[in-house]
Amino acid sequence: MLRGKVAIVTGGGRGIGKAIAAAFVREGANVIVTAARERREIESVASEIGATAFQADVSKRDDVRTLADSVLSRFGSIDVLVNNAGRGMKFVNPNFMTDPRPFWEADPDVWRMVIDTNVIGVFLMTREVVPHMISRGFGRIINISMNYETMKRSGFSPYGPSKAALESMSTIWSRELEGTGVTLNVLLPGGATDTGMIPDTLPESMRAKLIDPAVMGPPAVFLASDESAHVNGQRFIAIEWNRK
Repeated sequence: MLRGKVAIVTGGGRGIGKAIAAAFVREGANVIVTAARERREIESVASEIGATAFQADVSKRDDVRTLADSVLSRFGSIDVLVNNAGRGMKFVNPNFMTDPRPFWEADPDVWRMVIDTNVIGVFLMTREVVPHMISRGFGRIINISMNYETMKRSGFSPYGPSKAALESMSTIWSRELEGTGVTLNVLLPGGATDTGMIPDTLPESMRAKLIDPAVMGPPAVFLASDESAHVNGQRFIAIEWNRK
């Protein structure tokens, strides 16, 4: 379904990003997986699934530009962008799942780091690739989000607010892209997911209920494909995916 497509999956070294990247590779895409810091991890994942690794911090404009230029130079196009890279609540409060803390106890520097990655990073990445996609009349952008309820959950800021901003950006941008051949949609698992954002201290009784990141693969493949040309500005919940 994706044979020959060139896809960038940010934050592709683990969890949701890795699951989507692996699904894209299985469908024949040339996949570039990125990570801000974990070079060994991203290179290991790329080798494991058959992708290309690229170290880049999406919150840094120079990194984003270098990434896009390198992909275009090697592959000739960028067909798909999955904005998955993100900083979660574990950076703010290691025990956020079992011991939520109020926003006024958060470190301002950590708060800024989360916003820089989850909001500014998505803007920088999307801004960088969209002109190229529009010039070709084809592009697929998938923004990874979370449940509305969790955005409003006590003890979940700034992560919740960052995803609320992502949802607003996605709605606005999809409208601005209408008719260009470039689509932008939102995809979320549908609940707490078994990723590196979950604290190691989470009780096994709670961990057993976490969603497998692999559920993101099938809907992501569809949204990245030619078949989704008519789908723009929509929001998909992976655990409810049932394409017939």
